[in-house]
Amino acid sequence: MDQMLKWIGGAAAATVFVLGGATLASTMMSDDGAPKEIALQEAIPVDPAQLAPKQGGDDAQLQPASAEADTPAKEDAFTVKRILDIDGPIKYGEWHWNTENVPADGAIVMTVDLDARVISVFKGGYEIGASAVLLGTDDHPTPLGTFPIKYKMRHNVSEKYDNAPMPYSMFLTNDGIALHGSDVQNGYASHGCIGMPDDFAAKVFAVAKKGDKVIITKGETLDMGQSIL
Repeated sequence: MDQMLKWIGGAAAATVFVLGGATLASTMMSDDGAPKEIALQEAIPVDPAQLAPKQGGDDAQLQPASAEADTPAKEDAFTVKRILDIDGPIKYGEWHWNTENVPADGAIVMTVDLDARVISVFKGGYEIGASAVLLGTDDHPTPLGTFPIKYKMRHNVSEKYDNAPMPYSMFLTNDGIALHGSDVQNGYASHGCIGMPDDFAAKVFAVAKKGDKVIITKGETLDMGQSIL
């Protein structure tokens, strides 16, 4: 993980965690408290060979910023300036999006909290989107860490799992972990990917670009005025 980055959580994750994120995460259990069998969603990224960096391309774009770029203005761009006003915990299939009064040129950073099962999308420090997500299982976990978007595919299907649809794919690792559109509902899980409702995924896909950071942690939170990066 980049030592220049410190992960202190997603704003929406904090909102959900305080208002009931733990309850949302526990919906994978049956009413009598016994573990509930999870039906794996057939959603695994395409052949990793498709993610190979193009000659002279990806590596140059993903290099750490120079010291000259670490100006107060740049640091301020990654300070939390707004948290979406969400009433209650985010339910499976639910999502929120609001770009009103958000600077058009703000940098995109996404945070994913594995405990709250929520993704937050920040633009210039303003939270513009939040959604409940599908995550991996113990056998196929969603990895922790900070990942740049390596590759995007609008129309994608799984070559490994019977051509399962994976629209709006944004790949984070060479072995196929991605953000992508999914049927997000209770009792479903991924093989390690982060599944978002299709309509929400379309909005994320439209604003995110190669190199934008996705920060994945477990049980971390973030407050107003704190630094995302």
